[in-house]
Amino acid sequence: MDEFINADEHRAEVSGLIQEICSLKNTLERKEKQLSEKNIELLKNATADKKHPFDNPTDYKKYSGSYDIIQPRLGEAGYKIPVEIDRVEFKNLKRQYSIGGWCIMLQFLMALVLSLLLMSGVQLVMKVINGGDGEASYKYMYGSSILVAINMLVYIIANLTGAFAGLKWAGYKGKSLIKTRDFTFGKGLQYCLIALFLWLVSVYSGTIVELILNKFGLSCIVDQTGLGESPLGLAVGYVYTCIIAPVTEEIMFRGMVLKVFSRANQRFAIFASAFFFGLAHGNIPQFILAFVLGIFLAQITMKHNSIIPAVIVHIFINTTSTIFGLVTDKLEAYMLIATLILFGAALVGAIMLLVFRSEGNRLPAPTPQQHRRGRAVATSSVPFMLAATIQIIYMIHALVS
Repeated sequence: MDEFINADEHRAEVSGLIQEICSLKNTLERKEKQLSEKNIELLKNATADKKHPFDNPTDYKKYSGSYDIIQPRLGEAGYKIPVEIDRVEFKNLKRQYSIGGWCIMLQFLMALVLSLLLMSGVQLVMKVINGGDGEASYKYMYGSSILVAINMLVYIIANLTGAFAGLKWAGYKGKSLIKTRDFTFGKGLQYCLIALFLWLVSVYSGTIVELILNKFGLSCIVDQTGLGESPLGLAVGYVYTCIIAPVTEEIMFRGMVLKVFSRANQRFAIFASAFFFGLAHGNIPQFILAFVLGIFLAQITMKHNSIIPAVIVHIFINTTSTIFGLVTDKLEAYMLIATLILFGAALVGAIMLLVFRSEGNRLPAPTPQQHRRGRAVATSSVPFMLAATIQIIYMIHALVS
């Protein structure tokens, strides 16, 4: 028969186990405390990411660029962007909106002045060579390729000058506009169909606005009958509308304006760039079209960190609308077929838009910090407000005259 365990030995073993458990518990608590203190120290020393200081998961991370040129304190240990904006950050961010405003005014005024100078110069030369009055010279210019060519030259100069002046002033490199990422042929086709749907909706919206204005004796449609009707004039017009305008306008509005305005608040930048893009077209129907399309073009520009997708879509829309206009004007027998094809493609575009959004492609939603750094700062910039005011007055003047 086995010997019985001694009670004193049993108590000693139990006591030893308890002491060992207490020792392990104290060691664990000490290590947890050390780890907690280390985490607190790391948190105190941590600083916001210079490229993504607002920690917004809905932003397009690769697009806006470093924010430390706006808020130098991002290099300090433990500094996080507060909701309220300090004086230095406000001044630097306001400067970005001012750069955009100045360059938008530069583009607008340069186009206006160059047009007047070139037209006056050509009329003077024609008067010296051929004689006659200014009205006859203008009629000839209007019907030939001269006025169309002047318009193309003027906007090439104005758009590129405004864009590259703004990019250089704001510290962006021109080549940063075309470093395309994650863009495929399939996505390009999807975007073109979506844009076609948006274009059709915008065209009918503009038509409704025109009908309402007609009730008050106003019209926002510009009559361009006979403009550049010579073969050369038509060719120059098609090249400008389908290629030159999309490329130069994208460099200006999705290149410079969107980039400069997006330092702090991408959502505001999308709507502000689309707004100025609409104003640049000078009349209400085209404002509606350019504004709606401008929002979509800005989003895909941010998504792919490049203006190339927007350029492709812009060329597609302008070319499609030009071809549709030619068919309906010159080939009335094919008008019904062209309309059915257009509506069918637009319907597919509406479905593609739903797919696009279901894949998580929604407009950036600003954080409280970003919200304070969007419209509130932009509207405090005199050049930003002047750029908007001048073009709104110009559009109203065109409407009432």
